[in-house]
This record gives sequence, C-alpha cells and structure tokens, in this order.
Amino acid sequence: MPEKNNLKYLKKADPGSIETDQQVIKSVQQILNKVRDHGDEALYELTKKFDNVERKQLRVDEKEIKEAEKSLSKSKKEAIDNTIANVFEFHQEQLTHLSSFEKEFRSGIKMGTRLVPLQTAGVYIPGGRHPLVAAPAMSIVPAKIAGVQKVISCAPPQKDGAVQAAQLYAMVKSGADEIYCVGGAQAVGAMAYGTQSIPAVDKICGPGNVYTTEAKRQVYGKVGIDFLAGPTEVLIIADKSVSPALVATDLISQAEHDPNSRPILIDFDEEHAREVMNEFTAQLPEFRTKNTARSSWEKNGEVVIVSSRKDAADLANEYAMEHLQLMVDKPRELMEEIYNYGSLFIGNYSPVVFGDKAVGTNHSLPTLEVAKYSGGINVTTYLKFLTHQELTAEGAASIAPWAARICQLEGTHGHQVSAEERIPADSEYWSDYADQGSRYPK
Repeated sequence: MPEKNNLKYLKKADPGSIETDQQVIKSVQQILNKVRDHGDEALYELTKKFDNVERKQLRVDEKEIKEAEKSLSKSKKEAIDNTIANVFEFHQEQLTHLSSFEKEFRSGIKMGTRLVPLQTAGVYIPGGRHPLVAAPAMSIVPAKIAGVQKVISCAPPQKDGAVQAAQLYAMVKSGADEIYCVGGAQAVGAMAYGTQSIPAVDKICGPGNVYTTEAKRQVYGKVGIDFLAGPTEVLIIADKSVSPALVATDLISQAEHDPNSRPILIDFDEEHAREVMNEFTAQLPEFRTKNTARSSWEKNGEVVIVSSRKDAADLANEYAMEHLQLMVDKPRELMEEIYNYGSLFIGNYSPVVFGDKAVGTNHSLPTLEVAKYSGGINVTTYLKFLTHQELTAEGAASIAPWAARICQLEGTHGHQVSAEERIPADSEYWSDYADQGSRYPK
C-alpha cells in the first residue's frame, strides 16, 4: 500500500491558464506575419522548415484521397464511418431543438431571431503524438449540419509528406469541401488571411498544440474562433461502489494524452482511493503510453478525499474540467448539483473514451476552467443568432417616447430626434411625451 503522502491532499491546484510563453507568442507572430505577407510561398517554406516536407501543391487532390482510402482496411474504414454516423446523428438532433422565431410582442411591434449558418469555416485537424482520427467528425460534421456552405480543413503532413491516411479518409467522409496539407500556426494564418491557394474563412475551429492555439488567439478578431483550449483534463468522482481497477484504468486513459494532461480523482473513501492508486501503479507498466501517463500524473495528478456529495459537487464546479466522470452509486442524483464541465460521463459504463472516439457527443471541449462560461463545439458553433425587428407606424409611435427619454438621459441627441420623428404631433403619445421636453430641445 502506498504511503499516506502518496495521496495528493490538495484543495485545488493551479489549473494553469491560456497565457503562453513569450517566445511562443513571438514565434507565432512571426509565422503569421510571414503567411499574411507572402501567402503560399511562406507555407511551402514553413512546411519544409517545421515538417521537413516539400509538397508540389498544398491542396490534397483526388489521387491522394484514393490512395489513403485504399491503404485502410475495411475494418478501419468501418470504425471511422461508425463514429461519423454517430456524431452526425447526435448533432442532427441538436439542430432539431433549435429554431428561429418571430412574435408580435405588442400591437405593431414584431421581433424575432434567425439562425443563420456561417458562409465559410476552417477546421484544423492536429497531427502530433497521436493523430486524432475522430477529430474530423467532431469539427466538420457539426459545421455541415449547421449549413456552412464551405468547410476548409487543414492537417499537417506526416513523414511521407501526406496527411495521415485515416485522418484524410475521415475528413472526406465528414464532408470537408477542401483539404490542405499544412499544419501548425501557419495553417491557422492561411485560413485567417487567405493565400493564393487557401481561401480565408469566417471562423476557425478545432484543437491543436500550443502554437496552433496561440495562433488562434492572435488571429481572433480577423476571424472568429471556437475557444482556446489546453491539454486534456479528466475529473473522476468515485466511491466504494466502483472497482478501483476500473477507476485507475480510466485515469491512465486520459493521462496518456500529454505530459501536461490533468487527471484528478475525488473519492469519498480514503481506503478506496489508496486502492485506486495501487491499481494505477500496478497497471501503468502494461501501457505502451506509460511514460507520458506517468509524467502527467507526477506533474498534475491529484487525489482529494471528501466527506459528502455536496463537497464533491462544489469541488467539481470549482474545477470546471473538460471531462467529468461520475463513477458513484446513483450518479444522476449527483449530476443535478453539478453545472461546470465540458462533457459529463454518467456511471461506470460511460468512460470518457466513448465520448472521445465513438458515441456521438463532441470531444472538442473547453479546458482550463473555460467550462464555467462555455461549452464545446456543437451545431451552434457554426450558427449566428441574428435578431430583427419590424414596427408599424402605430408600433413606432408607442415605443418612440420611451426610447427618446432614454436618449435624453444619455445625452444622445441624434438618437433622441430619430425617435421623436416617429411620434405623430397629434398623437396621444406625443402629448404624453411633450411634458418631458420640446420636440427639438437644445
């Protein structure tokens, strides 16, 4: 059994932040400036520099697409197709619960909201340590369901100079309209500013490393972005009703993402938590990703012992982590008290891996406490909620005095006159308003 100090009794560690090292900021700025000023020329140069790859063209053509598909076995393609189908079904259902509306709120005053899709969207598909095969479905499918007219997708080249075959197949099947083999901050810059080959888009979405994330931060304003995210996080709330071995496995599964991943355990029983840690130690050598998972745990792992469900819920809301897994008896009772998380996994048969890879919910989720004010990628990520109003002469006359009085309080004289022009001089509304001041006060 581990010594007592092997349990990390922490109230709450610093989750980190989206603040980036100054050298990374400077490097990304230089990359973006080069792409903005030199377009394709810069992309070829940077691809050679960072990926040691020279391509004849940036856009992935039909020949590459067919070669990628041919290189995949039937079972691999079926697995990708299954994930895409599940993601499509879930996000299509999301759309059915959204609607535009228009209502006459008072006589002569109509107001409403239209849900309008973006015209273009750019999706970044990361390469890195583990090229994420489910990532295209998570970012491209919701965009197509929302009605985005053109979805541009960028992914970095592998050593052979091509997009990773399974990712490329997934991008095509998810509905990408154009695919480009370019990665990192330069890909973000290309989609933000446009180059000779790659068109500029309205919004850039998708996960990436620190350079990609910093690039999204720097181009925000020129284009929209989904959100800024850091390394993956998992918070598991467990009690004695669940096998310690299963809890340990699920902690390792998320710790393997990155040395900076955050695996956290909240447990109601100290002895149970010790057994989880024993299992963690025993299982770790069996995993091919053991070095990354070990580094993640040693750097960021936490175990917190609580005495009540309220304490567990309060802590979960304070942590506001990307993935929240409830491995407790009667998890839905605990669910009712928790509201800050990227995605919720209810019960022992709902591990994070299902949401990450196959079940249909989205795995592009907020980290670093962003879940306190935002959710992950979904259909609304690619929709604009646009309001409108239409007033008749009667409706205008009824609301104008109220608007004009607010303008008087503000001192916005032009606005005031604009409102007053909609009040007929002989109307009951003007006689009521006239007591407040002249029609054109000095």
